[in-house]
Amino acid sequence: MTRGRDGGAGAPPTKHRALLAAIVTLIVAISAAIYAGASADDGTRDHALQAGGRLSRGEAAPASTGAWVGAWATAPAAAEPGTETTGMAGRSVRNVVHTSVGGTSARITLSNLYGQSPLTVTHASIALAAGPDTAAAIADTMRRLTFGGSARVIIPAGGQVMSDIARIAIPYGANVLVTTYSPIPSGPVTYHPMARQTSYLADGDRTADVTAVAYTTPTPYWRYLTALDVLSHEADGTVVAFGDSITDGLGAGVDANHRWTDVLAERLHDAAGDGRDTPRYSVVNEGISGNRILTGRAGRPADNPSGLSRFERDVLQRTNVKVVVVLLGVNDILHSPELADRDAVLTGLRTLVDQAHARGLRVVGGTITPFGGYGGYTRARETMRQEINGEIRSGRVFDAVVDFDKALRDPYDPRRMRSDYDSGDHLHPGDKGYARMGRTLDLDTLKGAAPVKA
Repeated sequence: MTRGRDGGAGAPPTKHRALLAAIVTLIVAISAAIYAGASADDGTRDHALQAGGRLSRGEAAPASTGAWVGAWATAPAAAEPGTETTGMAGRSVRNVVHTSVGGTSARITLSNLYGQSPLTVTHASIALAAGPDTAAAIADTMRRLTFGGSARVIIPAGGQVMSDIARIAIPYGANVLVTTYSPIPSGPVTYHPMARQTSYLADGDRTADVTAVAYTTPTPYWRYLTALDVLSHEADGTVVAFGDSITDGLGAGVDANHRWTDVLAERLHDAAGDGRDTPRYSVVNEGISGNRILTGRAGRPADNPSGLSRFERDVLQRTNVKVVVVLLGVNDILHSPELADRDAVLTGLRTLVDQAHARGLRVVGGTITPFGGYGGYTRARETMRQEINGEIRSGRVFDAVVDFDKALRDPYDPRRMRSDYDSGDHLHPGDKGYARMGRTLDLDTLKGAAPVKA
């Protein structure tokens, strides 16, 4: 769709739009200055082919063909409460992540975004999980991870680091174990609290353990780890889903991989296997529960940073990203101190699109889903939602639209979600609702690049 920004129903006056755009641009510029870190690449940048061999010995990774894509990712969301002094010192953190594409080699990204001191990691490993609900690894898949050829890496406060390449065959839909160990106090811990995936903790350096005996503490968080990339023959690009709790998967079954993004990844994988003319893309999830377009929470950097401030890091820096699917706005409507400014929300969304277009990325936008019956529901907020959705559907915001609102709403009461799609809180879908969302997105809307500016 072509976006006509200078007219049409619901378009704010020119002076008002210009002022909003200037304010949003200032917010983005200030936020970008706060964050530090290494940029991810488009899949063509050279990396040292230093692999982590099995933990018992080193093993060089051979040159290979394929494309680097994101197999999994998450957004660093906040500083973990209670970790300000010691962090995870003296404990092994075994993150469990689920892949949206397979590959023949892998690399990870670790983040110390919220740390106030350098994070020292002395050992890290990657392996395939031995089953769906365990910290145990398949023994012959255990690999040591290195950073610049060394097992030890120091990540500065506010920074991130990408590992060297490890030669490991990772299939589509696998659970992968990424384990880190730090002996030195460093906090607070950078984490993602709404994982909907059980990970594990162990006392001491248990990085190389293939059994689950030492991993006696299950945890609902992902810590430090923010990306797993693979060298893939199955995909030649990455779709980034950018949103709030409805993208994060709140309301979906734990350890079930039933987020709408999981369903989308499965559809893309099946379509590629059937030889259909659909994009060969992986899917990574950059949702943060409670996220807003315009405002973040307190802190430097802010806990739960605004969509505007984190778009560069969480979308534009992801590996080989081709398309962004944006679903944001409901928290701006529900939880702003005053009723959200419709025009400011729309200007924020258009700013994200402009930034994506500047990198040649296509942007698909989702309509804001119904929340009638939720605690924050009011008629004024419903009117705001309908006005924003009307502008999204008009084609004046995104390159293409996925109508999540229409897919989920009760046809007899469009203010509400259909009861069988509702997780029970009248805001977040359950498994059936997320499946409906994942099936609603037309795979053909992912085709093509950003429109050329006239």
